[in-house]
Amino acid sequence: MDIIYGLIDFILHVDDHLVEIVNNYQMWTYLILFLIIFVETGVVVMPFLPGDSLLFAAGMLAAQPNELNIWVLILILLVAAVTGDSLNYSIGKHFGLRVTKFKLFGKHMVTDEQLDKTHSFYEKYGSKTIVIARFVPIVRTLAPFVAGIGRMNYGTFLTYNIVGAILWVVGITLAGYFLGNIPFIRDNFSKVVLLIIFVSVLPIIIEILKEKFKKKEV
Repeated sequence: MDIIYGLIDFILHVDDHLVEIVNNYQMWTYLILFLIIFVETGVVVMPFLPGDSLLFAAGMLAAQPNELNIWVLILILLVAAVTGDSLNYSIGKHFGLRVTKFKLFGKHMVTDEQLDKTHSFYEKYGSKTIVIARFVPIVRTLAPFVAGIGRMNYGTFLTYNIVGAILWVVGITLAGYFLGNIPFIRDNFSKVVLLIIFVSVLPIIIEILKEKFKKKEV
């Protein structure tokens, strides 16, 4: 439980934790951020790591003098996002069925329900799912994995992977860079994180509601 509480605290107060990381590790912060985004996008059993909120907070921090360089930050995070998705695709292609049986504390890390939601995204959006999923927690981590299981053409996957990474990393990081110093956002960061999470999962909520209405009509 301590791990769960610690993770929740890190996500909701990622801005404060990033300041601590920069103060303690200086230039190594780039590597730490790279690893978090790489693992969150590249390891299918780690979808709970911060993604959107981390990018936004890193952008906020880069706006401060003598902290992170915004362009170096964006480049490193882009490489992390692209290589992470590519790794996840390879895991799905070569070890997909084995990974779905992986358990932690007696529970499946990848559930059938999560996979079904990701499959529904593919049915609705096709290859564009790789781009759209970048902005949806959990689906973001599962989409390349499912693409690998389905043996999507790698050239097609890589194209959408790069486009999605650019839109996601550049868009959210620069949003943090330009908006993070607004007093209301800076002083209410945990609420902003919750809003980002809500907006990110909104597509899933809409899909669930649509399915419920369809069943009622039938």
